[in-house]
Amino acid sequence: MSDKNIEERINIKFCVKIGKCASETLPLLTAAYGEYAMKASDVFEWHRRFKEGREDVQDDSSSAQPKTQRTDANVDRVGTLVLSDRSLGVRAVAEELNMNRQTVRQVVKEDLGMRKISAKIVPRILTHDQKQRRLHISSDLLRNAEMFDRFITGDETWCFQYDPETKRQSMQWKTQNSPRPKKAHMSRSPVRNMFVCFFDHKGIVQYEFIAQEQTVNQQFYLEVLTRLRESVQRKRPGLWPDMWILLNDNAPAHDELRFREFLAKNSITKMDHPPYLPDLVPSDFWLFPKLKNTLKGQRFADISYIQTQRENVTARYSGKRFSRRFPAVAPSSHEVHNFTR
Repeated sequence: MSDKNIEERINIKFCVKIGKCASETLPLLTAAYGEYAMKASDVFEWHRRFKEGREDVQDDSSSAQPKTQRTDANVDRVGTLVLSDRSLGVRAVAEELNMNRQTVRQVVKEDLGMRKISAKIVPRILTHDQKQRRLHISSDLLRNAEMFDRFITGDETWCFQYDPETKRQSMQWKTQNSPRPKKAHMSRSPVRNMFVCFFDHKGIVQYEFIAQEQTVNQQFYLEVLTRLRESVQRKRPGLWPDMWILLNDNAPAHDELRFREFLAKNSITKMDHPPYLPDLVPSDFWLFPKLKNTLKGQRFADISYIQTQRENVTARYSGKRFSRRFPAVAPSSHEVHNFTR
């Protein structure tokens, strides 16, 4: 409390003693202190207090909460409550602990080093056994990297008559004054054709297009594998008959009883594939996206033209591109550690 405020209160008390009302006291203070005079509301308040018998000109002792609630004890209280229910908002924590909201926000962000984020959307929540299986298979890959030269992997994907270009592909250079480019919202065409492709570290082993009326089921996939064996014998004689390892995903047609019997009968080794782990299939995260991006934004006359363009694009990929991708199948030690989290 400044001496000036004490002095003004003493003068207000003097005016009360000599019988001056509040309306008469205010102009006297204004004349004496000018722009530094006490506010009218404070003058009337203190005049009332002195008139009711108050003698002390000092402020009342405060019985309220301390100026800051950001104490070690409150930091511990906030931390305990937040950890008990991480979805609580700042307002709920403040009301529960009878604290100021801004103080709670500072404690959470600055003292506890926490921030509130949305849950990450994942395809599946893995069980402990599924995580352990991922860890086991990935650790085997790290220990046996030489087997990559024996992998033949593949899958099927759709080729569309028209597939809109990506946002990145539509980017254009512009000056500061030129308008931003625009494009209409487009959808994939209903006309499409399924493409099946198998490859290894040297390049394409076999590819084919599936007829429009063909259903991709277990029987059809066994026919594809039969043709794949013939291609391996012709194009990869060093891996024939039983040195190559089949790597594909866990689609139902790839993992049924007749499929496993076919592999056993023909001495084909199939790499064990953890559930819900697409990272081990290079066709999904490398080859197919590359092929599709090349054809995006183009409109083809019919299915035969789709097939011709896909064949032309596939033929451009050399063996070096394939050989660089297979080591990427093996996860890093950091990724293997994350599998068990």
